[in-house]
Amino acid sequence: MLKEMQKQNMQMRQEEAGEQSAAARTGAGRHWTPLQEMNLIDDFLFDVMTTDLEACRIIIELSLNRKLRRIRWREGQKVLHNLPGKRGVRMDFYAEDMEGNLFDVEMQKRNVGNIPKRTRFYQALVDAPLLERGEKGFDRLNSAYIVVICGFDLYGFGKYRYTFGSYCEEVPGLIMGDGCKKIILNTKGRNADEVEKPLVDFLRYVEQSDDDALPEDCDERLRYLHAKVKHIKASRGVEVSYMKMEERDRLIREEGMEKGMEIGIEKGIEKGIEKGIEKGMERGIAVGSQKKLIQIVCVRLQRGDQPEQIADDLGEETALIRRICTAAQTCAPEYDCGKILTQMEA
Repeated sequence: MLKEMQKQNMQMRQEEAGEQSAAARTGAGRHWTPLQEMNLIDDFLFDVMTTDLEACRIIIELSLNRKLRRIRWREGQKVLHNLPGKRGVRMDFYAEDMEGNLFDVEMQKRNVGNIPKRTRFYQALVDAPLLERGEKGFDRLNSAYIVVICGFDLYGFGKYRYTFGSYCEEVPGLIMGDGCKKIILNTKGRNADEVEKPLVDFLRYVEQSDDDALPEDCDERLRYLHAKVKHIKASRGVEVSYMKMEERDRLIREEGMEKGMEIGIEKGIEKGIEKGIEKGMERGIAVGSQKKLIQIVCVRLQRGDQPEQIADDLGEETALIRRICTAAQTCAPEYDCGKILTQMEA
């Protein structure tokens, strides 16, 4: 399942690159967090959690305050494609219940990417595959719920839950009846007396996913989620996948591209902007990749792992890992990645 997640991440990376780079430039870029310190609001932990269908059902129930007998995946679970050449989306999870109601649930840690318009785009892609070409009528457009769990108050009114539907502006209370609702959840809510306790407990747990954040009188469904979180954090296989997929795939490319642009612009002054950026990007990506690999190896060294074991877990040549370990030992206990890289290149 984790390999499938990695494949789907690769499919959507080009489309998400612009938003991620913008976030990095404004200081909202992602940084390395040990798996054991992650919370559900963190992308990787939420991704792994929502490969479990029962966990998805519980998240929907707690988010919407409704009971579901059973749900099933929709559209290969994670990716919705658009017309050729048009942007698709990678969803956190997309499911339907036995009555055909559709649920798209997204986790959003930071306020980037224009969330209201994003939900509009997601709704369009959810609806498009439901009707066949030439089909008359629109009755087969199922009810849809777009849920975004935010680690911030998007609207500033202190509500744990903001529910939006289509209403008539001229006739108060008149509902359009298009069957679509958009729900924005806020982990920073302040109106606990206006909503159900299981929602409040769940949203607080999203922010702090550990034993301390689990109330003694919490809903049994939240206890199920907590048990899954503890299992994921204790899994050696998940930890290795995180190191490989998160650190060496997404963050390396982001940092390498930014460093490469800086080097490329400097070289471009002398040799021409286009050629300079190209060369700088290549060098920047290489340097970023090496430093991140060194960082991962140093973390493993401090845990007492042997070079052969590290190489096997990361899928790297044993000789390379041994070189890193030898250089790292001369830089202990600070383990400065720049100094280690200089030692290796000497």
